[in-house]
Amino acid sequence: MSGFKRIPLEIKDQVLARVKEGTPVVQLSNEHGISAKTIYTWIAKSSGVTPGLLTFAKLKREKEDLLRLVGEISLRLARREKNHDD
Repeated sequence: MSGFKRIPLEIKDQVLARVKEGTPVVQLSNEHGISAKTIYTWIAKSSGVTPGLLTFAKLKREKEDLLRLVGEISLRLARREKNHDD
């Protein structure tokens, strides 16, 4: 018996709907116990072979990661400046 498990269609549809709403694929992967690769495959197949939705989801995730990184760096700099002023 392989490690393959069939995901119910209703779960797949729910995951794809949440991707379209902007939920990060990694978050959905963790919530549902489905690999990110599987979700990206669903996105690619559901988008009619055009990379639009897949590209959008990846870019949105990258944007969120970059914004988080900028926030962390800004916070570190602000703390450093505060400590320097004391």
